[in-house]
Order: sequence, then C-alpha cells, then structure tokens
Amino acid sequence: MTGPATRLTPRAMALVFLAFAFAYFFSALVRAVTATLAPVFADELGLKASHLGLLAGAYFFGFALMQLPLGQALDRHGPKRVLLLLLGLATLGCAAFALAQGLVPLIAARLLIGVGVSACLMAPLTAYRLYFPDSAQMRANSWMLMTGSLGMVASTLPVQWLLPLLGWRGLFWCVALCLVVCMLLIAQVAPADARATVAGERVSDGGYRAVWRHPMFVRMVPLGAVTYGGLVAMQALWIGPWLTQVGGHSAKQAAGGLLVVNLSMLLAFGGWGLAMPALLRRGWHAERLIALGWPLGVVLMAALVWLGPQAGALWWAAWCVCTSVVSLSQPAIGQAFAATSAGRALSAYNLVIFSGVFLIQWTIGVAIDMLQSRGWATLSAYQAAFGLFLLGQLGAGLWFQFKGRARGPAATAGQGR
Repeated sequence: MTGPATRLTPRAMALVFLAFAFAYFFSALVRAVTATLAPVFADELGLKASHLGLLAGAYFFGFALMQLPLGQALDRHGPKRVLLLLLGLATLGCAAFALAQGLVPLIAARLLIGVGVSACLMAPLTAYRLYFPDSAQMRANSWMLMTGSLGMVASTLPVQWLLPLLGWRGLFWCVALCLVVCMLLIAQVAPADARATVAGERVSDGGYRAVWRHPMFVRMVPLGAVTYGGLVAMQALWIGPWLTQVGGHSAKQAAGGLLVVNLSMLLAFGGWGLAMPALLRRGWHAERLIALGWPLGVVLMAALVWLGPQAGALWWAAWCVCTSVVSLSQPAIGQAFAATSAGRALSAYNLVIFSGVFLIQWTIGVAIDMLQSRGWATLSAYQAAFGLFLLGQLGAGLWFQFKGRARGPAATAGQGR
C-alpha cells in the first residue's frame, strides 16, 4: 500500500478491534467445532480417526495454502479489502458444508472455509501494526486470541445444546449468516485502506526470501510449527477424542472438558493482554517469556502421556495454558519487521503454524489407526502417537534455545523496527 498509516483515537481503536474480533470469534468456532462434532460425524457418517483428522486438517490446509499470497495481498491492497473478500468465500464454504453429503464434499467445503477465514487474524494484526501504537499491539494480539478462545468455548457445550434444535447442518447455516453480519460491521468501522500499490511502486525489500532468512524468523519456525501448531491441533481436534477414547468420557462429558480447556485459554490470553505492557516495560520481552515457559509445556505433555486415562480436562487445560506463551511469538515476528512488510512476515509465520497444525492433526490420526490395525490397544496407540508429538515439542524448544544463544543477548533483547 501507499500513503501514510494514520493512528486512530482510542474509541476508534476499540470499534475496529471489536469488529475484527467478531469475525475471528466465528473463525475460531468453525475451526474448533470438529472436536465437539467428532462423535456425531463418527456415528452418522462412520468416519474413522484418520477421516476425522483429514476433515479437521482440510480447514488448516486451505488456511495454510493462502498464507503466502495473503501476505502479499495485505501489504499491497490493505487488510480491509482482503478480509472482506475472503469472508465472502468463508460464507460460501459454510453453506456448502451444511449441504454436503459424504466425506469428500465435506472435506472440500471445509477447505473452502479454511481459505475464507485465512485472513481473520492476519488482517487484524496487519491493521494493528499499521494503525495502533506499539504498546497496544501486544495487547490487541492477546485479546484477539482471547476472542478466539471464546469462539472455542462456544464450540463446546453451547454447540451440544444447539445440536438437538438445529443439527450440525443448521449450525453451519447460522455461522454463514453471522459471517455476513461480520462483513457489514468491518465495512462500516475498519479504516479505509491506502491506495493499492502497483508492481512498479513496490519497495525492493527482499520479499519472502528476506522474511525466511531473518534470524528472528529462523529461530521461531520449529516452535511455531510444532509447539504452537500442536497447541491449536489439540484444541481443535485431539483433546476431544482423548477424553472419549482414552478417558472413557461420554460425548457430553468431553464437551464439558473442552469447555474447561477453552475457558482456561480465554483467561490465559486475557491475562497476557493485561500483563504484556507492564512486562515489556520491565524487560520481559516475548523471547524471554517463551524461554521460561516452553519447558513447562514439555513436562506437562510427558505427564499427560504417562497418566493416560487419569489425564483429564484439567491436565489438558494446564498444558494449554503453559504452552500459550508461544502465542507471543506472533506479534514479536510482526514487530521484528518494518510495517511495509509486516503482512508478509505475519502470514509467512502463520503458514508455518497452520502447516504444523495440519500435519500434526493428520499424522496423529494416521498413527493411531495404523497402530490399532496392528493390534495395539487404544490407550497404547494414543500414548505412542502423542509421545511422538512430545519428542517434536522438545526438539522445537531446544532449537529455540540454541538459536537464542547463537544470536546473543543483544539480538535477543532488541527487535528490529
């Protein structure tokens, strides 16, 4: 884009945040609802664990597929234009999902939904980078994630309560209607984008090659793909089947457990939003907090795998809350780059995260089905599959620590503007 980015008044910032957050709420709801609907799909459509993993992962595949072109579009055309266009596709995807018969049409519709909501976080974060002061960006990021957690809360027991009234098809028709409302709100209150650039006006900043080679980006990649991606994968799918298949809970009990997990995440992200301005003033930058927090997530995942049926919703909530510290990597990536390339940096990192989500969701399902087909008990199959994820989480954390030492304390403490 060309033209200066004007800062907004506090009232205007609040309205912009609320409009963006409303859209992200429904993005998170449709992302996570697969965990709640998994027993329904298994009973009604006869889907296996690998099918459920593929169905849930199709959303993330479509989401990841869009990230690199999305980043270019955000930097060239602006967050408002891009988000409104893609939300229209998300609306069509929800309608197609409600009409789908069979696994293949469901996967295709789910992929279209993933494409359509691919900008629901990146467009707001790009807008915050352009229009919000630095002190407000970390807070806005955390509160967007809090809104996402609220959407995940809504995908648990509230969805269970609505199923007898609407059915899962009626639920997706309602989401399609709500996305139309989101588009109207964003069109009304979001700042107008600056004039779109043309090819001859672009600044030569190295493009995506410069993003992928940036030391901050290189350090965060495994953490984003495995740890952050695994956090989303567990919330969006695998905690539910763990509670039913390993813990022996009913579908309603599992939905209640997911409600506990997602409420915990809502509080965690709300807490990060409140605390980050003060923490930053005291020198507790994102990398320092992540270095302190990631080992706790590894220890808790090891306990979950070891405990098996005794590891219920509270254990999962503890793991999710401790692992939520990796969410600070996202705004830290944005602030490490100039505002003119923030869209590409954020979208490239989002590609890393959601590629990880897709691979983790799918491979866990494949591993469970493969082991069970070879005679492994359900508990042992789940423990082995989640144990492999634990090793990946440990490796990602060690890479983060090693690259931090290689960069040195000066590079770690201060990010490029």
